[in-house]
Parts: sequence; structure tokens; C-alpha cells
Amino acid sequence: MKGIILAGGNGTRLLPCTKVTNKHLLPVYDKPMIYYPLNVLIGAGIKDVMIVSGKGHAGHFLELLRSGEEFGARISYGVQEEAGGIAQALSLCEDFADNDKIMVILGDNIFSDIKVIKKAVQDFEEKDKGATIFLKKVPDLKRFGVAEVKNGKIIDMIEKPKKVKPNFLAQTGLYLYDNQVWGFIKMVSPSWRKELEITDVNNLYLKTRTLSYRILKGFWSDAGTFDSLLRSSAWAAKQKK
Repeated sequence: MKGIILAGGNGTRLLPCTKVTNKHLLPVYDKPMIYYPLNVLIGAGIKDVMIVSGKGHAGHFLELLRSGEEFGARISYGVQEEAGGIAQALSLCEDFADNDKIMVILGDNIFSDIKVIKKAVQDFEEKDKGATIFLKKVPDLKRFGVAEVKNGKIIDMIEKPKKVKPNFLAQTGLYLYDNQVWGFIKMVSPSWRKELEITDVNNLYLKTRTLSYRILKGFWSDAGTFDSLLRSSAWAAKQKK
């Protein structure tokens, strides 16, 4: 299985801190943010990794992480010419994946459930086809794409809902896909945000009845706002001490 970290975007919610750097290079306590998703992939047993970033700061990732040897990984790099959504950034990785299954993680996501994720990866490797997403109960559901779960099954996927229901769970920025994902990305259309939404891709897996999920119990934060970045840093500091 190949690993992909999506670290593009403009980081506008973290201005002015992101005016001259990529948000994924900002510190989460004592490490650059990008270290955390990289460690999730490595902790799950994935060593071949591609990092997709925006064109303005791609060289900074290369200077920081180099070949990946320091981390016990092999790192490749891709450039997203302009922000076009998670699914659009993922589409740049098709050649890198080379028809292998992939684990995709957003570069601003911080997870503590490494053992749970590793077990999910092992189980996914044994499946013939499909996708697995990771869900989390959170208080601020309107910030995220959500899954509506009923009787143990996902019945709908909604991107940033205006109204929430008790059975909504947030989609975290972690996904396992088979090679159907490349065809599904080509099938989706830009949303009202003019982006290719990963929720639309997941809905296509849902329609083919090949979408499964895991619910995470430990710490998770997207670190993409000042409040969530502060929360992530506080968590990281607590783990260190």
C-alpha cells in the first residue's frame, strides 16, 4: 500500500501566519505539522509516501524531509498548481499509486489512534475492493464533511451540513482506497466551492456498497484553525511530558 499526504491549500484560516509559508510547516508544539501525518503513515506500516503541496512552498518540504531516509520512508513530491479540492489534489497521485491500494491523509490532521489505524490498514489489505473512512464524534460538525450512520451503516455523506442530526459523525482526513478511486474522481463535478469534494468520491463508493468505516475514540484534530492548532499543540505537549 502507498501513502499520500495532501498538504496543499492556501491556509487562509491561519493568516497572517501562512502569508509566507505553508500551514503544514507551522509548529504543532515542538514539531512541524507535517511530521504528524507522516508518522501516522509510518506507524501504519507504510513506507512509500507522496506529499502533494502547493507550488509556492514545495521546495520547503523537500528541504525539511528530503528523501525520507531519516524517517525510514521513501518520499516523493507532487505539486498542486492551484487549490482545487482534496479530490483534485489526490488525482495528481495516480501514477505514484501504480494501481496499488492507497492510504490518504490530510496534512493538517493529528491522530492518536495509531494502533487502531494500523489494524484497519491490515484489514483493508485483505479486502478485494472498496474504501474505508474514519469517523469521529465532534461538537462542531458543521466544519466537516459528515457521514450519517443508521443501524451500523452509512446511509448518506454530506459536505459541511447546514443542519446536523444526532447520528452524524465527522469524516476525519484519513481514507483508504482501492484503485477504483481514480475513476470515481473523474466522475465527480466541482461543488459550489468550485472544488472536487472528497465527500462526493466517498458517496460513489457508498452507492456501490463498498464503503466501510471505523470510529476513532482517541484524539483527533484538523489543526487548520487557530483554535484547533492550539488544541493540537496542547495535546502534543501533554504526550511529550
